[in-house]
Amino acid sequence: METRTRFVFLMSPKEFKQEKAGTGRLTHLCLPNSELRMGENFDLNDEVQAQIRDPINFPVLLYPGLNARNLSKGDLTPADLGGRRLVVFLIDATWGGARKILRLSPSLQRLPRIMFTPSAPSRYVIKQQPQEGCLSTLEAVHELLVALERSGLDRYLLPEQLHGVFQRMQDFQLKCAADLSRPGYRRRAYRSPEERAAQQALKVKRRRMKFLKVEPARSSLDETAG
Repeated sequence: METRTRFVFLMSPKEFKQEKAGTGRLTHLCLPNSELRMGENFDLNDEVQAQIRDPINFPVLLYPGLNARNLSKGDLTPADLGGRRLVVFLIDATWGGARKILRLSPSLQRLPRIMFTPSAPSRYVIKQQPQEGCLSTLEAVHELLVALERSGLDRYLLPEQLHGVFQRMQDFQLKCAADLSRPGYRRRAYRSPEERAAQQALKVKRRRMKFLKVEPARSSLDETAG
């Protein structure tokens, strides 16, 4: 699917080497006008730095924040680009991994930030999002393209393509998980998102209870040492 916007996926080493269902890689394969770079300190990546410094580009970072321009609200227009090509950098990592990449890459910190308001919750069935509003990289690009088209910055020619690929990938994973005869794979089917959320809440509760039991003992030791 051709786009006027250039997408640069900045993938963490863990995502690049270990993730078997990486939506960033799937999205990259759907977009000819995109590239994928692996690393953590992208200030040392010549290709990324060339894209940032190129005067024909208008580089931005897709990352939410108080100062981010919300494309869903029309905060970025063709006039803002001044005839330059929009280049969107997307960090493809966990939230913890994304923060590390930002910390190690001051050049990314200095980029103007953009964001969007999600139109729907995540469709990720086989993974649990950390909180409401979080999306996979593929879903984020879909929402971004919708917002770019509404702002007159791009054309979203195949709006069902990304979600279609996403669904087929998950269907395949679920089929494999349900086939207990497959060697070296899961021994039980995926739990529903509601079940995983309940289990995560129970783990958090147990950690808090453990902390409350340990903390008084630590205080007593500190007082004795004092």
